[in-house]
Amino acid sequence: MDRTRLGAWAVVALVVVQAVVTWAFVRPTELTATGLLLNAAAGVSAGWLLLRPARNRWPLTAWAAGFFGWHAIGLVTLAGLVSTGLDAVFAVGWPREALVGYQAVLTTLAGFAVHLLLPRPRTG
Repeated sequence: MDRTRLGAWAVVALVVVQAVVTWAFVRPTELTATGLLLNAAAGVSAGWLLLRPARNRWPLTAWAAGFFGWHAIGLVTLAGLVSTGLDAVFAVGWPREALVGYQAVLTTLAGFAVHLLLPRPRTG
């Protein structure tokens, strides 16, 4: 499996985990609907890239980078490193340690997806 496909599958895994957690543990709000729509759009982008890997991977790379940024903000907010005022957005009813772990795992997964989707310089 090449890096592009692996990166696309990483985004699929990220989107599925986010959607399941959002659907199962977050009270329905406008932010929940927005999150689910963004996950669906990223899932469609990943699906298109998996169906046609020769296509442009930049849209999916942008989605993965956006997810990385969102979860990195959640991680530093919940860890108490930065006060963003978004505690209520990132708290889904789990113990704080579990929330920090969740954000750390998804930040790492999104970071690897970006790394795998970015083009490599051709050598030789």
